[in-house]
Amino acid sequence: MRVLVVEDERHIAAAVERGLRAEGFAVDLAEDGEKALLLARHNVYAVIVLDLMLPGRNGYDVCRTLRAADVSTPVLILTAKDGEYDEADALDLGADDYLTKPFSFVVLLARIRALLRRSSPQRPAVLSAGDLWLDPCAHRCGRGENVLELTPREFGLLEFLLRHPDTVVSKSELLSEVWDAWFDGDPNIVEVYVGYLRRKIDTPYSRAAIETVRGVGYRLNGKGG
Repeated sequence: MRVLVVEDERHIAAAVERGLRAEGFAVDLAEDGEKALLLARHNVYAVIVLDLMLPGRNGYDVCRTLRAADVSTPVLILTAKDGEYDEADALDLGADDYLTKPFSFVVLLARIRALLRRSSPQRPAVLSAGDLWLDPCAHRCGRGENVLELTPREFGLLEFLLRHPDTVVSKSELLSEVWDAWFDGDPNIVEVYVGYLRRKIDTPYSRAAIETVRGVGYRLNGKGG
């Protein structure tokens, strides 16, 4: 899942980005209101983490403009403005939650997960393909009764594949959705992580859930391999 973090204080933005990436999220950053609106209008985000005091267009204006444009992405305000009227104004303009600085990353992460649960009732609680299953909310997955230990990146990769069973997804699509839209490293990193994932979800069980479609990308067998 991709999160947009709108924050002009670089050390805070960097810390939130590192934390979310460690939890398996893809993260885009915007340091001002104009860039935030541009990204929010052209990309699909699971959640927008939005500061209020931004250069140029402030967070109130960003939130108001997004809601006027029918962008319904959940917005979590993260700000140093801790007055009750500030919070009321933000919620009245369409924000979904409000967290003041200084903040605990554990609480921020819990708030984001709560927004994801509330905003995605159409998503199954547990994704599955045969006996292969993944619970996004509990951050657990396994084969049958066997729980598997995956890294955050492996978990994100498997989640994306399980959300698109029997569908060929390209390497560039996986880079964009599981890593981020501006990933400029070696694209073969996808092959590396697919290999890691296969050794955990397929090889020990003599399965082949993740199929390689040569020259195109990868496909997860909807029956679990």
